[in-house]
Amino acid sequence: MASSEKEAALAAVPSDAPTVFDMIIKKEIPSTVVYEDDKALAFRDIAPQAPTHIVIIPKVKDGLTGISKAEPRHVEILGHLLYVAKLVAKQEGIDQSGYRVVINDGRNGCQSVFHLHVHLLGGRQMNWPPG
Repeated sequence: MASSEKEAALAAVPSDAPTVFDMIIKKEIPSTVVYEDDKALAFRDIAPQAPTHIVIIPKVKDGLTGISKAEPRHVEILGHLLYVAKLVAKQEGIDQSGYRVVINDGRNGCQSVFHLHVHLLGGRQMNWPPG
């Protein structure tokens, strides 16, 4: 992990306030969208950690600032985000070689944006353990 990512996570303050992702959803900030439906938006990460690095977000945050904040009402969107990851992996041509799906949560999980998001990483051999 790049030190700037770690520094951003350490500096981030958990909040339900609007984030950069809310601005991307509203098209106030440009992004390279690779998938969109009524519930989710997927776009290329601006600081990719793999040849394919897509961020998948729910269009409505509904208090879901991180996976640790998930409640029963979020079950459908959580499943949908993982299904979108599968669809985008196929669309990006990484479904046969394999890929990684990551959700960072909290400071020690290196979460820097408090709007639940799923990272889809592929196009290279992943290492274990991560981070």
